[in-house]
Amino acid sequence: MLTILGFAMIATFLVLIMLKKMSPIAALVLIPALFCVAVGQGAKLGDYVIEGVGNLAPTAAMLMFAIVYFGVMIDVGLFDPIVRGILRFCKADPMRIVVGTAVLAAIVSLDGDGSTTFMITVSAMYPLYKRLKMSLVVMTGVAATANGVMNTLPWGGPTARAATALKLDAGDIFVPMIPALGVGLAAVLLLAVVLGRRERKRLGMLTLDEALATGTAMEPETVLVGAGGGDRTRKNSGGAGTGTGTGGDAALNAGPDGDTDTDGDADGDEGFKGLDPNRPTLRPKLYWFNAGLTLALLTAMIMELMPIPVLFLLGAALALTVNFPHMPDQRARIAAHADNVLNVSGMVFAAAVFTGVLSGTGMVEHMADWLVDAIPAGMGPHMAIVTGILSIPLTYFMSNDGFYFGVVPVLAEAGAAHGVSPLEIARASLVGQPLHMSSPLVPAVYVLVGMAKVEFGDHTRFTVKWAALTSLVILCAGLLFGII
Repeated sequence: MLTILGFAMIATFLVLIMLKKMSPIAALVLIPALFCVAVGQGAKLGDYVIEGVGNLAPTAAMLMFAIVYFGVMIDVGLFDPIVRGILRFCKADPMRIVVGTAVLAAIVSLDGDGSTTFMITVSAMYPLYKRLKMSLVVMTGVAATANGVMNTLPWGGPTARAATALKLDAGDIFVPMIPALGVGLAAVLLLAVVLGRRERKRLGMLTLDEALATGTAMEPETVLVGAGGGDRTRKNSGGAGTGTGTGGDAALNAGPDGDTDTDGDADGDEGFKGLDPNRPTLRPKLYWFNAGLTLALLTAMIMELMPIPVLFLLGAALALTVNFPHMPDQRARIAAHADNVLNVSGMVFAAAVFTGVLSGTGMVEHMADWLVDAIPAGMGPHMAIVTGILSIPLTYFMSNDGFYFGVVPVLAEAGAAHGVSPLEIARASLVGQPLHMSSPLVPAVYVLVGMAKVEFGDHTRFTVKWAALTSLVILCAGLLFGII
């Protein structure tokens, strides 16, 4: 019964948000609460929620201060050279812009943190997509899939979890997987070319001057959805699809960080705020300080010198103090990014209800056991392939902790009985990561869709098929190279 209810809860959540019958926050809270009562554990709902909130509180704190930190870095112009460099490469060509999105997301993913990757990528690319009227779900889909491939880095999380769960060396798992992951990354770049050519066909090519001269009037925004790549046009309202904005004009005028000019500054060409050389928040004399601070922060994250929430808390406080020493300016900057902070942190705490109920009621364990038991006995010698295939849906419907610590050891034990090496199981378990990064249980995805002003349902409909295809490409490459 718990197995059926677990799958039903996840399916209900996905259907309601994709049909836009409920907002993600409401669905993440109300649906698990309803199912918790349905399984007869309503009295324990409070305990499950508190446990879930406790587990995700450090993530929420990290996201809150990370958004403030990178928002300040955007304000002071740290990423302006990146945007200018991408502009020079892209030349207002939609195909080059989509490819640039994939490359930038892959490079920034080297720090191992999805939230950081999405904040930097969206901050740099959002002005281009918005000004050229490109589909924002193309940006979120390509960025999430590229980050999913790179998320398999040993310091990214999944590889370390697999190594810990099976008592293996992370290097022994990851290094042989590099060729297959390289093929996966090449598949993402090919996907970017295909989607970019489709955008180019829809929009045509503009010169940079033409791109800068257009986009000041309120126009429909096209969102590509559906398996056939059909276009659906909808008017901008309330932040271009998140339902949390302050109206169409605010959505048009917002910069890449969602700043709707709340401090009253005259930012000039706000639709392209990331490149406006006259915005009053720029701090050119402090550029190398801010670059050094960001590099030191990312280095400390990779070296795990301190917990990530503490690093971003200290970084945000230092960035605000040095760049905006006057209290009114600090308050204005915090207020400018408060909308993003509230949206993302609220979504994380709502997700804590979902994960808390899913694990507290025992649904996760029953779902995992059912799936393992459903594997035919004759598939034992091919357990690595089975693991790779199962990792695609399971890492989408479950947290990485639940999958790697709850399911993978069982699969490895079943494989060992038929002579399948735990290393092969561990490598195969990484296959589903491109899809995992768009899971509703991943807090970073809410940073991505929130900053890009894309509805989670639109992102899901567009991205799932491409991310699942990328995962299958990695699996096939692993089989071809004899890695899995």
